[in-house]
Amino acid sequence: MTGSTVDLNADLGESFGRWRLGDDDAMLAYVSSANVACGFHAGDPTVLRRTCARAVARGVAIGAQVGYRDLAGFGRRFVDVAPDDLINDVIYQMGALDAFAAIAGGRVAYLKPHGALYNAVVHHEAQARALAHAVHLYSPGMPVLGLPGSAWLREADRAGLRPVPEAFADRAYTAEGTLVPRTEPGAVLHDPALIAERCLRLVADGQVIAVDGTPLTVHAESVCLHGDTPDAVEMARAVRLTLTEAGVAVAPFAGARA
Repeated sequence: MTGSTVDLNADLGESFGRWRLGDDDAMLAYVSSANVACGFHAGDPTVLRRTCARAVARGVAIGAQVGYRDLAGFGRRFVDVAPDDLINDVIYQMGALDAFAAIAGGRVAYLKPHGALYNAVVHHEAQARALAHAVHLYSPGMPVLGLPGSAWLREADRAGLRPVPEAFADRAYTAEGTLVPRTEPGAVLHDPALIAERCLRLVADGQVIAVDGTPLTVHAESVCLHGDTPDAVEMARAVRLTLTEAGVAVAPFAGARA
């Protein structure tokens, strides 16, 4: 395993006003890339600025985590938004986060869709195409995170972006290689030791076991840890320690600074 490298990404900056979600400062000690909310599904300007500043201080790459305009639903409800509107919504979100990253001495280094948008563009060709077009207009060639085999990564490739396949440390997979919906039992994993062992197997063998026991071959440059999962910090610590002890380097797939 010595010589292997993987990125660890986490959804951060999702607090809003007096409502606190997760421990961003603690998570930044273990991840190499921060998917920072952009204000549409979560996050307010103060949260965004603070998260960007702390990510830059720790050398963690900043990614724009764009979503549907759905604060009440935390971006986890599908929105049948017109492609042109989605393009403009994504550019708006990227621009807002990029401003806070810039004044902290960093930049938005990559993009990842959030929640229902992430799941929609696995198969929704029109929204996947719109998302890719928005990123291309803002930053041609930008790296983008997504599910391996998704319409989103195909459209990103066609648009000249850099598709970066990822896997999920704390989410269950179906036999088809998609994520088990959060509404179903067992969709989210909680045992830090099990999650760490799963990540090591993913990096070492390129395999994830589906809920029905099917071994899935998954090529992933990055592994996602959700910052809002209970015991998220313990999970991140266990994953980072397990990978480090196995000789796996943890580093961002996209540059952390401007």
